[in-house]
Amino acid sequence: MDSNTIRERFFTFFEERGHARVPSSSLVSNDPSLLLANAGMNQFVPYFTGEQTPPYERAMSIQKCFRTPDIDEVGKTTRHLTFFEMLGNFSFGDYFKEAAASWAWELVTESYGLDPERLWATVYLTDDEAYGIWADSVGVRPNRIVRRGRKDNFWSMGANRPCGPCSEIFVDLGEEYGPASDQGPEGNEDRYLEIWNLVFIENECNASIEPIGDLPKKNIDTGAGVERLAFVLQEAGSIYETDTIGALVERASELTETAYGDDDRSDMALRILADHGRGIAFLIADGVLPSNEKRGYVLRRVMRRTIREARLLGREQPILPELIDTTVELMSDAYPELKTRRDFIVDVAAREEERFDQTLKQGLSLLNSEIVKATEAGAGELPGDVAFRLHDTFGFPIDITRDVASESGLSVDQADFERQMDAQRTRARAARKGDVEDPSAEVLGSVLEERGTTEFIGYEHLTTTATVLGIAAGGRSEPVASEGQIVDLVLDRTVFYAEGGGQVGDRGMIEGPDGVAEVKDTRRLAAGLIGHVATVTRGDLKIGDEVTLTVDPGWRTGAQRAHTATHILHWALRDRVGEHATQAGSLVEPGRLRFDFHHYEPLGDEGVAAIGEELQDKVLVDDSVRAFETSFDYARSIGAMAIFGEKYGDFVRVVEVGEYSKELCGGTHVPHTSQIGVVVVTAEGSIGANLRRVEALVGSEGISFLARRTAELQRTAELLKAGPDEVAGKVERLLATQKDMEKRLAAVERSSAESDADELVGSAVDVDGTRLVVARRDLGVDGLRSLAQSLKGRLGSAVIVLGAAGEGRANLVGAVTKDLVERGVSARDILAPGARLLGGGAGGKPELAISGGPSADKIEQAIEAAAQAARSALRS
Repeated sequence: MDSNTIRERFFTFFEERGHARVPSSSLVSNDPSLLLANAGMNQFVPYFTGEQTPPYERAMSIQKCFRTPDIDEVGKTTRHLTFFEMLGNFSFGDYFKEAAASWAWELVTESYGLDPERLWATVYLTDDEAYGIWADSVGVRPNRIVRRGRKDNFWSMGANRPCGPCSEIFVDLGEEYGPASDQGPEGNEDRYLEIWNLVFIENECNASIEPIGDLPKKNIDTGAGVERLAFVLQEAGSIYETDTIGALVERASELTETAYGDDDRSDMALRILADHGRGIAFLIADGVLPSNEKRGYVLRRVMRRTIREARLLGREQPILPELIDTTVELMSDAYPELKTRRDFIVDVAAREEERFDQTLKQGLSLLNSEIVKATEAGAGELPGDVAFRLHDTFGFPIDITRDVASESGLSVDQADFERQMDAQRTRARAARKGDVEDPSAEVLGSVLEERGTTEFIGYEHLTTTATVLGIAAGGRSEPVASEGQIVDLVLDRTVFYAEGGGQVGDRGMIEGPDGVAEVKDTRRLAAGLIGHVATVTRGDLKIGDEVTLTVDPGWRTGAQRAHTATHILHWALRDRVGEHATQAGSLVEPGRLRFDFHHYEPLGDEGVAAIGEELQDKVLVDDSVRAFETSFDYARSIGAMAIFGEKYGDFVRVVEVGEYSKELCGGTHVPHTSQIGVVVVTAEGSIGANLRRVEALVGSEGISFLARRTAELQRTAELLKAGPDEVAGKVERLLATQKDMEKRLAAVERSSAESDADELVGSAVDVDGTRLVVARRDLGVDGLRSLAQSLKGRLGSAVIVLGAAGEGRANLVGAVTKDLVERGVSARDILAPGARLLGGGAGGKPELAISGGPSADKIEQAIEAAAQAARSALRS
């Protein structure tokens, strides 16, 4: 039974039982706390938690999954995979244990044809209900039902979230996998393999993940790996000998001309190529690009591991595009996105492979020499500083260093490596301005403990009254801020937006009964504590003062325009470039924005123009911009973009632009896109591997930029005596004329040089059968060198000494023909006396040397000194 049949029988079985067929979600989860999708239930979390009403009571899916903890184990065993497919049927408050268990058994025994005598069931220690269902409803013999503990048969979504017991179906693989046990999987998990997991989500858990009550609606979450089922149903030797992964192993074997089954080490490498090749294709298809952070690092790591294993097997040609094409061929029927994005996937992989080849060659050379040193010294460990140097200088991954060292019987001093990495991170943090410790945060932290967080009402208001709770200046807490002081003010509430999400902090004024302060910046001193960086311009402000806050409306509006434009830009990039073009960083300030995103090549002039045009079109449509607070799970379920690695609470703020853009965002925005006015993209470029940056001007800044460009165009047109629309054509004609004139000038110069060379050849003197040319030609160094080389080709056996002088600088060039070099004559030695007169030294090779120095007034003496040295050398 091939994998396609396994998939289709699963879908057919549950479709007949009223389940909606739900496509796999992307490997790039909408949950920023989840690196990559790793379970079928990931996309259904809002339904399980009750945050959202599901559009169906029963669902089924085959989910793409990727497990990062297993990367190092893949290949070393025949069980581990990174990428895998998870079958799952789900119930949201509909059927429960009896139907789930009965259907799982029916599918496994009837649709898939497994002998019931090979099967075992497990239940949670105290789940008598599940035990009874297996024994009484399904008909499993009691001696084939095993009770297991919390580690194996209890599941939860985390603290204070839904949880419940699990039940599993195991299959007996037979005697070749070890002795039988009357406890089944409890006695021998090598022989008894889990093929189906049923999770009964029936409880609410406390912070210790202990059941404290029943859920109002009970849910079912099941999972079965396609690869494990294929291994059992195809009676394969391992999952690497099943139809899909086995075909990838065969292709890897062909590409490396290495037979599978001949050698343990090469078998491990072929398994790595098969598994990683498939995983790479799916990761890139879902928008992951290789980088040194987060998901991108996972991809880069498996790509580099694959490339290295291929090179070790002797394949020097690219391997990744071939493995990707095989994956597309095998799996695009089930996952059409592989075929649709095939060219993109191959392009990304090929670029990374080409780049890493250079790293690999350089790094392996150093690593191998260090391994030899360690081995000769009788050490069993490679020093951590070697691993760090490889990582820091060559970008050589630590896991590859470990693998290569291990093959030579050495471990790596991981602790020392980590220490050096930590030290480097500390240095980097210290070098970044924003990472220095904030003394105000420390001295004003007590305000947070005593009075709680700062209430922010700036979404609705630009002015309010508040009470001064804390003042800090120069790292000290102060009771009063006096005129001229620059201080941090903490208030009980504020309308000032604190810098965050790329948006700069607000500016404005704070007025008290006895003084006024100008707010220059607003920032977060700690979670929930907002600091106002202000200069007291008149009088005093004291702790306890009732003050009036007023945000600069122009500053706020400018920032809002730029922030909403940033959201539209993010959407436009993902729409035109691809889903992988996600945010990597941003700066939003009045009048301008900067947006960093993941992409592997320049957008090009046409691409930048298209993005700019789409941005402006969206602005002019006048879509509404809506912000609302909701639960984090609901926000994810409606497709709101979250920034991976950001920490979000249970409730989040969602900003919607029109019907197309949804992002989690705490920033301020215009209510309608037309209020942005103008967006002008001014630059696009690379800021690192697979990272690009777009810069744009917004609102009045954009209008001013266009006005300046128009004025410059008009001025250029006037200088060219042409209309603005004729400037490009006129410039093209002028450039063509210039190019033609440059060709003519070059021809004249060549003719002049030829004449000059002819004249110098005629001036050559004979010194004991060798010709010597000595002359001054006030050319640049390149011109002197070119003339000397030309003379060498015309004179036969000869020495040439040429000199030139300009303002504050003089140079000598010496040339010696090959026959004289073989006799021991050196151009460098010939120039040395003259170089000393010029106040410099002579450098170069025996056949061609150059010297220079500041004493231009001594050029004639220097030429003569060099000529005398040449005569002496030729007569010796």
